[in-house]
Amino acid sequence: MKKLRPDIQVDSAGINAVIPISEGAKKYLAKENADSYIKKFPESLDSKQLNQYDLIVTMESKHKNAVLSKYPQCGNKTVAWKIEDPYFLPSKSTEKIFNQIRQKVKELADSL
Repeated sequence: MKKLRPDIQVDSAGINAVIPISEGAKKYLAKENADSYIKKFPESLDSKQLNQYDLIVTMESKHKNAVLSKYPQCGNKTVAWKIEDPYFLPSKSTEKIFNQIRQKVKELADSL
């Protein structure tokens, strides 16, 4: 989103921020000339004030449920894209999943 819409403030956080950003994600983003947008270290949801965000996007429904268990007041602005989190999947899944994410991000960027 930062690449497509630099005029929009974008942030990211993880449910389990103790897990480092996957090497597969780093390699893929480097190949896409998007590695400058990746954080050096993942940030936790607990470090964010989600009630101040306009939209919260999660990969899977279980991630949405985790967000809402901590921030139930964010229910009307939280959506799940129903895209499988690639972290524990075989590396051959990475490109397919990132293409799904790219399409959803493009759709969102076009709608804002």
